[in-house]
Amino acid sequence: MAEESNIEYPPVFGKYDTNNIVIRDKGLERYITLKSVLSLHTNAIHANKAFMKHRVHIVERLINKMMRTEHTTGEKQKAYKIVREAFEIIEKKTKENPIQVLVRAIENASPKEDVVRLKFGGIPVHKAVDVSSSRRVDIALKNISKGAFTASRNSKKKLVMCLADEIILASRGDLNSFAVAKKEETERVAASAR
Repeated sequence: MAEESNIEYPPVFGKYDTNNIVIRDKGLERYITLKSVLSLHTNAIHANKAFMKHRVHIVERLINKMMRTEHTTGEKQKAYKIVREAFEIIEKKTKENPIQVLVRAIENASPKEDVVRLKFGGIPVHKAVDVSSSRRVDIALKNISKGAFTASRNSKKKLVMCLADEIILASRGDLNSFAVAKKEETERVAASAR
């Protein structure tokens, strides 16, 4: 394991270095993969293996989440271009590595508690449960991409700008971010169900 920390990885999109990215949330550290590959298209090599998607690079996972909604369903090149352009906008606006901004956004948008519905005698009862680290990353990425699509749906802003704004707002922990607002709502409901 000590040998892996000395490995230099190639930059993402040919620009963004992943070697100096800091993950503050130790629970998510294992599930945010920053080991760069030459291509952010792994051809779903981990698709049929349980609990292996955390080995896919975090930027590729964001690209894959961007392919799940109406405009880019199954169009990886289009989603790749959207994320690449959004990273360029993030770099211009924040003057820092967009991958670091994405990691902070995931940390701020990942809920620690969720609610499940149990039935007791036919009456549904909500119960608060802790969320696993892997699911926290999945929920954060899903809400970031969903927030970008929601913001671009009824406005003149392009999807690229909406994605960049969503990541920046989430990295700051701003409640104007769809992902952070969803996290706060989920945790508030879980707190009332304790």
